[in-house]
Amino acid sequence: MRTPKHMPPLTARVRRRLAHALSLSLALVVASAGIAAAAPAERPDPLAGNPVFGLANGCYALKSEPTGQFVRRADARYRADAATPAAAESFRLHAAGLGRFMFYGPGGDLLAHDGAGAIVSTRDATPATDWTVAHSEGGYAVTATATGNQLTAGPNGLALSNPGVDPTGGRFTLVATSGCADFPDSEVNATGTPLSGTGPNGEVRGFIDAHVHLDASEFMGGNVHCGKPFDPQGITAALRDCPDHGSNGLPALLENVLSHGSPFEEHDTTGWPTFADWPAHDSMTHEQTYYKWVERAWRGGLRIFTNMLVANRVLCELYPLKRNPCNEMDTIRIEAKQVHEMQDYIDAQYGGPGRGWFRIVSTPEQVRRVAAEGKLAVTLGIETSEPFGCSTMRDVPQCTAQDIDRGLDEVYAMGVRQIILVHKFDNALGGTRFDPGTTGVAVNTGNLIGTGKFWEVEPCRGAATDNTVESITPADLGKMAASLPLGSSAPSYPEGPRCNTRGLTDLGEHAVRGMMSRGMIVDIDHMSAKASDATLKILEDANYSGVVSSHGWTDTSNVGRIYALGGFVAEYAGTLPGFVDTWRKTRAQRSDKYYYGFGFGADTNGFAPQVAPREGADTDPLKYPYTTFDGGTVMDRQRTGDRVFDLNTDGVAQYGLIPDWIADMRGVAGADGDQITEDLARGAEAYLQMWERVAK
Repeated sequence: MRTPKHMPPLTARVRRRLAHALSLSLALVVASAGIAAAAPAERPDPLAGNPVFGLANGCYALKSEPTGQFVRRADARYRADAATPAAAESFRLHAAGLGRFMFYGPGGDLLAHDGAGAIVSTRDATPATDWTVAHSEGGYAVTATATGNQLTAGPNGLALSNPGVDPTGGRFTLVATSGCADFPDSEVNATGTPLSGTGPNGEVRGFIDAHVHLDASEFMGGNVHCGKPFDPQGITAALRDCPDHGSNGLPALLENVLSHGSPFEEHDTTGWPTFADWPAHDSMTHEQTYYKWVERAWRGGLRIFTNMLVANRVLCELYPLKRNPCNEMDTIRIEAKQVHEMQDYIDAQYGGPGRGWFRIVSTPEQVRRVAAEGKLAVTLGIETSEPFGCSTMRDVPQCTAQDIDRGLDEVYAMGVRQIILVHKFDNALGGTRFDPGTTGVAVNTGNLIGTGKFWEVEPCRGAATDNTVESITPADLGKMAASLPLGSSAPSYPEGPRCNTRGLTDLGEHAVRGMMSRGMIVDIDHMSAKASDATLKILEDANYSGVVSSHGWTDTSNVGRIYALGGFVAEYAGTLPGFVDTWRKTRAQRSDKYYYGFGFGADTNGFAPQVAPREGADTDPLKYPYTTFDGGTVMDRQRTGDRVFDLNTDGVAQYGLIPDWIADMRGVAGADGDQITEDLARGAEAYLQMWERVAK
């Protein structure tokens, strides 16, 4: 997660939004004392010996074995009294999960149960439309996933019954038919075959996003973020606005302040199929990594996708609406579970376990195998302010070395291999790199709430500096003052560059060495200048290559040290030409001892503005369709429902436009266009070689 950076025209405005948002959230805490159709995925070939998974996206009529009759829709209900498939309801079987399906009719009606045993039709995709299908002896049993009761054909129509009462009445045959409607979903608009195999020397070709938040729908209590990367019931359930945004978006306090700069803004909350106002490059609370959009990025050249599990206890506790606990490690567990559920969901669309394009990996060898198959390798990382419970309160650590060891063992077992040890606030492991400007006023106030202290500064002692931090006045605190710790006063800071007094603590050193002993990757982003310097010295003394800056949140003086170790650098995916300029400066510091490639960290879903429309794109636009860097795929404008996305007018409104941004970059870079594209295409391999040097 980041606060806005690298976008000069927007910086002051967005900083103002963040400060205002935190102020309003704190004010809410004080006040709350009195307030209680698109083309479907191709139908997979059935797995050998498994006739269930292969049903995905197929078109079938449902035949009752006991009666010999087919199921048809009648008067908003269903009866098994049709003599032929032609007279029956044609069901598109949408895979809701492995072995789970939704029966979607030609008119958009779904087979559902009403919770009381009756079978009805509905246009709403809900858990009541989710059915588990099992196969035995040539027939199928269909049971309600939510209750376990079976679909049964009787004289009065279909109903739910206890499987033990009438097991034969619940047997059906699925007969291939025609006339099915396509289950609604986003298009991908990429034609061709993703690059598979490896280069002559085993090289993996393609891009790496080293920092993205796929599972942000579960962080900060689970009700801040609107929408999800997938839902078993499909896009109409996944891409819904938050209920508290109301009918016109006016109640959406956090969204309006962060994205519009005022609490009194409105937005269209409809979602599917119009998506009139969201997703948008500057909408901070709406979903931007829906799985079909990630699929488009993969088809456009993405090979490694580092999913940073994210949490922030302080912000969670401030926000009044929540369904998940605020404990950061609990949030990490919930998000890790969700990403595995998404892998299963995508597998289900393609015919069974292991058959989807989205593959969670935990070793470099697995990445190479996935790349050879032409699929997307998904690595797991963590970005949280209190990893392993390691907060600090008035300089007293709230964790022990044993807590850190247990935590590292747990997340390693989850498959996590990359960790940011210090995020927005100081913690028991070290100091944070300040947020600058007015943004820093808001984050510094959060630091006080979380740690009992405002940031403390001192003159910087080396080449690296922290961002300049602004003083806080009583007027800045305003209504927040009532919710601050007793005795707190607004801090005043000297002008000019200053550094956080907090460096890497003894517990922080223990965590770094614990990561090294497990072959994990130390992400130094968000560490204070002192903390990052101490961390790099530990790594340098051990000649340990496993170090990254995943989204440009370290001082530029650290880049050369990272490269000298054989580490990896990814820059925040910002507006052009700024990203190109940063690449040029970063490339100049590369080490000739190691394979070089460059990455980006989009920080999507991380309260980070995405790439805005490029200045001049109206007269010099990216031209659609275009061909990917490897020549294997043709990319056209991406369509989701009624909305067609265009980089030139929308910027990177959602993750599927990442390949468009890279294609546009090639032209913006001028004579360096081929070189920056080549360096990005070498990014996955460079990250892999870094990882291979340390992996256990």
